[in-house]
Amino acid sequence: AGGPGGRSEAGGPGGRSEAGGPALFRLVRFWSRRWAGRASAELTGEARHVQHILVVEAVRTDPDEATVGTVAHQLGLDHSGASRMVKDAVAAGYLARDTSRQDRRRARLELTESGHELLAGSRQWQRQVFDELTASWDEDDQLRFAGYLRRLADDLGA
Repeated sequence: AGGPGGRSEAGGPGGRSEAGGPALFRLVRFWSRRWAGRASAELTGEARHVQHILVVEAVRTDPDEATVGTVAHQLGLDHSGASRMVKDAVAAGYLARDTSRQDRRRARLELTESGHELLAGSRQWQRQVFDELTASWDEDDQLRFAGYLRRLADDLGA
């Protein structure tokens, strides 16, 4: 079973990473098309507001002084695209802008109470989805997989 010649992908020349890389990107493609609308609809009541969740998550990565540049970096956007998303999140009440303590020319971004609530709801939703996806796994496998996911995210600075 498996790949050509009866060899499994894991047993090929690249070893486990040969199977792991394609599997990782299959999951990314799968979830990038599906999670956004569901998460946003469940958390904000409107599917088109997924960008607010993304911005709030990006801002929380730099608790000392998040900026539009932080959001741009975290979301892989140019500065103008991130600036528009930040402006929308401020207008929706999830973020507040203030002057940077380090550079008065920049704006410092902070989560508002609504932003903290959206972040907490987002985290709860993420835990629920993880539990649903791994419901048939035993607890040791769930914990091991969760640890590997955290390790990968930490190593990437995500």
